Amino acid sequence: MNWSLALPSSPGSSSNKHGDRFIPSRAGANWGLYFHKPTQPEKSPKQKRKAKQATLDSCPVNPFYTALLKNELLGAGIENVPHPKGESQGLQSPIPHTKNLFSYAHNTKRWRPDSGSEVCPYILSPISNKSQTLLKSQQKPIRKISESPFKILEAPELQNDFYLNLVDWSCLNIITVGLGSRAYLWNAATCQVTKLCDLSSDEDYVTSVNWSEQGNLVAVGTDKGLVQVWDVTAGKMLCKLEGHAARVGVLAWNADQISSGGRDTMILQRDIRAPRPQSERWLIGHRQEVCGLKWSVDHQLLASGGNDNTVLVWSLYNVKPVHKYTKHVAAVKAIAWSPHQHGLLASGGGTADRNIRFWNTLTGQPVQHIDTGSQVCNLAWSRHDNELVSTHGYAENQIAVWRYPSLTKVAKLIGHSYRVLYLAVSPDGQSIVTGAGDETLRFWTVFYKTHSAKEAASALSLFTKIR
Repeated sequence: MNWSLALPSSPGSSSNKHGDRFIPSRAGANWGLYFHKPTQPEKSPKQKRKAKQATLDSCPVNPFYTALLKNELLGAGIENVPHPKGESQGLQSPIPHTKNLFSYAHNTKRWRPDSGSEVCPYILSPISNKSQTLLKSQQKPIRKISESPFKILEAPELQNDFYLNLVDWSCLNIITVGLGSRAYLWNAATCQVTKLCDLSSDEDYVTSVNWSEQGNLVAVGTDKGLVQVWDVTAGKMLCKLEGHAARVGVLAWNADQISSGGRDTMILQRDIRAPRPQSERWLIGHRQEVCGLKWSVDHQLLASGGNDNTVLVWSLYNVKPVHKYTKHVAAVKAIAWSPHQHGLLASGGGTADRNIRFWNTLTGQPVQHIDTGSQVCNLAWSRHDNELVSTHGYAENQIAVWRYPSLTKVAKLIGHSYRVLYLAVSPDGQSIVTGAGDETLRFWTVFYKTHSAKEAASALSLFTKIR
């Protein structure tokens, strides 16, 4: 860079005002070689403000960090940030408009917005108590469902029949599955496989399986209309129940009572402790094969679905149906009772229907429904959250997780190449096993288990000091 020296003028000169400073001369500097000059015209201040605001709007905002800043700078007193999904983005505590960030005061003592007095000098944390509560609060984790099964088992001879129920999961973490004329047990903890029974000598095959609530007994329905009850621990058959004139496609336990639905359109209820025929009770209401049976959570109502497109609700103390629902236009196999709302029943229709419908069995009225776009094969509610999973057939063979009552789809899982005809839920309520005509069993983790606080012992409770 070139510099020029300004010499002092004589006292009589007219240029007395310049002084003896070095003034840089930029005449010989070629600034264009070192700095790029933009070709576009310079923006006005208003346009610059708009561009800056657009940049700020496009940046993701962390509500947790924003709340922390508002606590420390503006004294907002925010202790919790609502979850962004499905809730308002606004923070719980409003920002006081009367407080000025740059206001001056005579009191120079340290002040915290969450305390009426000055802070103890022995506190080492530089942030306020409200912000400490905010940092310690448990934020809801981001929900993510894996789109791939965590285990796949081969299941040769698993029937591709919509009306059968060949997979069930016990409370003792043992899965039973009917494969052709045999029924097998698979221990989910040890991965050990045990053959339960073989019906090939009788030229019969397994059409349904179902575990008792205690997990020690399993019922096996056959193509010839028989129901075998097996003691898994002893490894022997306790009894063989006759009565149906055709195959038994679905079973449901209620304590020591076993309900069976057959192709003969009948539902037969029997107590395995009492002799026949005193313990038998026939429920007649369907006009075609019964393919869905589920007891309510309180064991007072039995819901049944049939190939006649109807859903019937039976009382434990009556042989006539309490409610009859006929809005489905295809076979109803998928049936599930909600563990979160008393009397809420969900049912799913076949290929021509594709709808999941919800019924209030206390009033007998329909609640709502959703078209899934595919044949509904099975339904199961989550025990920990108000969600349910459905398995489907034609045409996508998918597994879907739904949020109730909004009926928003949480996840869609694809893996089976045939209709997903069989479904069972694990004892912990987090995983499911699905079976299909592709002769595979696939295990998925679909539900989130919440860790609720243990109930505190109370002196007023009748069950705290039972001897």
